[in-house]
Amino acid sequence: MDELIKTISNVGFPIAISAYLLIRIENKLETLSSSIAQLARAVEFLKSNG
Repeated sequence: MDELIKTISNVGFPIAISAYLLIRIENKLETLSSSIAQLARAVEFLKSNG
């Protein structure tokens, strides 16, 4: 926690918030990308068997 406070005081609040949000969003983007790939495979499967 002390390290977070030091970072905020050194680089500024907007940069700290931006970094925090980028880290949080990264995992969600990976999950979204995986879901889109699965959806594409499912559509191809349905097209070939339909």
